[in-house]
Amino acid sequence: MTRKRFLAAFPAAGLIPALGVLCVVVHYLGGPLLEGALTEALVYMVMVIALYVFVGNSGIISFGHVTFAMIGAYASAWQTCCAGMRGVFMPGLPDWLLRVNMPTTPATLLAALLAAAFAALIGVAISRLGAFAAPIGLLSLLFVIKTIYENWTSVTAGQSSIVGLPLDVDIWTALLWVFAAIVVAQLHARSPSGLRLRASREDEAAARASGVTIWKERLIAFVLSAFLFAVGGGLFGHFLGTLAVSEFWLDMTFLTLAMLVVGGMRSLTGAVVGTLVVSAVRELLRAFERGIDIGGLDIHAPEGTQEIWLAVILLVILIFRPQGLVGDRELGRPVVK
Repeated sequence: MTRKRFLAAFPAAGLIPALGVLCVVVHYLGGPLLEGALTEALVYMVMVIALYVFVGNSGIISFGHVTFAMIGAYASAWQTCCAGMRGVFMPGLPDWLLRVNMPTTPATLLAALLAAAFAALIGVAISRLGAFAAPIGLLSLLFVIKTIYENWTSVTAGQSSIVGLPLDVDIWTALLWVFAAIVVAQLHARSPSGLRLRASREDEAAARASGVTIWKERLIAFVLSAFLFAVGGGLFGHFLGTLAVSEFWLDMTFLTLAMLVVGGMRSLTGAVVGTLVVSAVRELLRAFERGIDIGGLDIHAPEGTQEIWLAVILLVILIFRPQGLVGDRELGRPVVK
C-alpha cells in the first residue's frame, strides 16, 4: 500500500507518532508534575476517543457514557484491588473474586467486556431512540447506575472510597492504550458499518431509504464505544489508586464532552486535540488555584475558577467555532467520506 493510499484509508494514523514524540519530550524534559498531568490527559483521551466512536459517527450526543467508565473501573478493581482487604471493602463479592489477583491489563479488558455486554443489552433500546430522546435516556441510565453503585455497599463500598488499587498506569501504559483506541476507532470509522452510520448521521431518511438498518449500526458503535470508555475507566482507577462513585458523575460527563466538542466531534484528530487543549487549560487553572509566585507577587485564584473558565472557553468555541478547533479534518487533511 502506497503512502497516499494508506493516508486515505487511515487519515488519523499520524496521531500515533505525534503523541509518541510528545510523551518522549515530556518524560525527558518535563518534571514529574507535568508527566503526571500528561498521563491523566492520555487516560481521558481514551474516553474521549470512545465518545467519538459513537457521538462523532452517529451525531447523537451521549450524557451517559460515564456509566461504562464506572462499570469498567469497579469491575477492574474487583480483580486487582487490595487482595488482603478486598473482603473488608467488598464482602459481597463471590468467593472466587475475593481470591483472584489478576494483572491490570487482563483485568481491564475483562471489565471492559462486562461493560460492552451491558451496553449491548441496553443498547437495543437506546439505539432505537431518536436524536433528542437518546441523550435523555443515556443520562437517565447514568443516574440509575450511580444510585445502584452508591447503595450496593457490599460490592462497591457504597459512598466510601476503595483504596489500594495497583498504580500500574504510567505515561507509557496510557500511551499504548491511546494507540490501541486510535487504531480501533479508525478501523471502525473506515469500516462499512462506520460509513453507513455516518450516512445516517448526515441524512437519516436517505440512509433508511438506501437500506441502512440505522439502529443496528448505532448499536455496533455504541457497544464498541462502551468497551473503550470502560477501558478508560479502568485506567483511571489504576492511575489514581483509589475509586469513589462520586468520581463518575456529571463532572466527568461534561469534561469528556467538552474535550470532544472543543476539538471537533466529527474528527478523531479533534478528539485528541480537544483532550490536550482542555487538559492544558485545566492544569494551568489548577496552578492558579494552588497559587503562583511571580516576582514576589502571589497570584491565587479562588476555588472553582477552573470550572468557570472551562465553561467560558467552551461557550466561546461554540459561538465562534461550532465545528470545533479541528472541524471535520484529520491532521490537516479533509476526511475521506
